[in-house]
Amino acid sequence: MDEQYDITTLGRGGSDTTAVAVAAAMKQAGYEVECEIYTDVDGVYTTDPRIVPDARKMDAISYDEMLEMASLGAGVMHSRSIEFAKKYDVPLMVRNAQSDAIGTWIVPEEGWMSEIPVCGAALAPDEARVVLEGVPDQPGVSHAVFAALADANIAVDMIAQSVGSGGRATIGFTVLNAELERTKRTLAPIVAGLGATLADTGKVSKVSVVGAGMRAVTGVAERMFQSLAAEGINLKMITTGDIKISVLVEEDGSADPGAGAAEAAPGLAATTKKSHEEAKKAVRGRRALRAVHRAFGLAQPRKGAGVHPDRGAANGYKPRPAPLVVPGTKDREAALSRLDGMEDILVSGVHLSADQSRITIFDLPDRPGACSTVFNAVATGGIVVDMIVQNQTGPMKAELSFTVPRADLTRALKRTQDVVRQIDPGCRVVGDGEIAVLYVLGVGMRTHTGVARTMFGALAARGINIAMINTSEVCLGVAIDRARGEEALACLKEAFRVG
Repeated sequence: MDEQYDITTLGRGGSDTTAVAVAAAMKQAGYEVECEIYTDVDGVYTTDPRIVPDARKMDAISYDEMLEMASLGAGVMHSRSIEFAKKYDVPLMVRNAQSDAIGTWIVPEEGWMSEIPVCGAALAPDEARVVLEGVPDQPGVSHAVFAALADANIAVDMIAQSVGSGGRATIGFTVLNAELERTKRTLAPIVAGLGATLADTGKVSKVSVVGAGMRAVTGVAERMFQSLAAEGINLKMITTGDIKISVLVEEDGSADPGAGAAEAAPGLAATTKKSHEEAKKAVRGRRALRAVHRAFGLAQPRKGAGVHPDRGAANGYKPRPAPLVVPGTKDREAALSRLDGMEDILVSGVHLSADQSRITIFDLPDRPGACSTVFNAVATGGIVVDMIVQNQTGPMKAELSFTVPRADLTRALKRTQDVVRQIDPGCRVVGDGEIAVLYVLGVGMRTHTGVARTMFGALAARGINIAMINTSEVCLGVAIDRARGEEALACLKEAFRVG
């Protein structure tokens, strides 16, 4: 209510976002501020306890991890409020309004968090997958597609652009089911002009794991894929981000026979009734969520979830030689001085990794366990995998691409060829040592529709082609020709006005 007694009713997430905005303004005035969000749950859980009854409440989680969790389906807080908290360094606590119990702190990333490869898992059951097949493999195509969607204010989630062959490629992406028809109408004239085809592939669920430790350790993807293969769950699409891995699984719309047991459990209750009903129907998605939660031991005590950060045991993962991407920094005082630009996109940095290479498997059989077999073979050679993109490219066929350090290309290619020959001798495996990977770091990379448009538009204006795309809330990555890496880096720094 303002001084004229005019009342404004806030939308979903508005109260959380307003609380953080007030805290940020007080911080600008010189106060030391913490912001407590009172709700009907005890805090942030490792996943939705209504689906996984042994989900564990976390004591602390980083801004980036919570941003990913919120955007991936965890409904305890609106992602916009977390964006604001990160921009203005406002510590948040989520706690129960009917209890004095300590809730969950959402804070800047601390050193011990890098020891935890996966802190949580999430299910987004209300997704639709759109596939553009036969798009020209040339600069500007991705920009044309995603600029049109941004102009229509349609938020795109997972994006997987395949390498393609014969001058044509496949672009797959997901949107909310409610946006599917509008997406198809928006893209119809563009697709016709490109001489491509557009199709949606029925109901899908997105299952994701999140953890700041993914920057520092290897083996997360292999463990996730292995747990899903053991359940006989096929993966229709894979994308990886800085601190998350997401997969799509097909649904048939039937009810989950195990849904009733956990309905009364406390947890991420701030989801809509409609989304919860959709989650009940996500049979494979719920099975997949339970499988990955179990595979990463998320029900067990650990640092930040029942164990004090000063204590704890080794987690058994191998450390990376050096992280490819590190969290971006920002000028706190400059951010606080621009409270009137709170809704603006915050891009904290652009990073170039010029020592990467890519391996692509064409016509990989689209069946459970294929990805797990490939990545287990690569991992046993001590080879670090970074970006992973999988797309369906035909009936029961998929194209799988992933990046490894250029120094390991020969060994990784040999291991991949050997294992793929056992899966299906008809598969073709190709290695490319002349790529570079560009990362745009910040917050709201996915929900702010203008980020991808700006990035793809800047590269298209220079005639720089994009070979792979990965998206998340805190990092947007693309693979390009290595020879144009420095030029691409300079043009993106200019486009996003970062040093």
